[in-house]
Amino acid sequence: MDKKNALRAGTLAAGTTLMMLLMSSPALALTRDDGDDPGSGLSVIETLGLYVIAPIALFVIIAGLVMVLDKSDRRPKAKAKA
Repeated sequence: MDKKNALRAGTLAAGTTLMMLLMSSPALALTRDDGDDPGSGLSVIETLGLYVIAPIALFVIIAGLVMVLDKSDRRPKAKAKA
């Protein structure tokens, strides 16, 4: 019974995805709207800098600040002798 439900759910998901793809109209992306004023495109270097290097740099900066500003004692505490 569980296999039948999984098959039904998979079929439904695939059918829904297929219908959404068929109903979307990528040809309308070529038609300009009123007031549409696109700028110049980005070069490869600008794209890599914006979407790859900048997020990595922000992650490194934030991680570094967290490590530097962390005031907790990282040394393990000695066990009390009984």
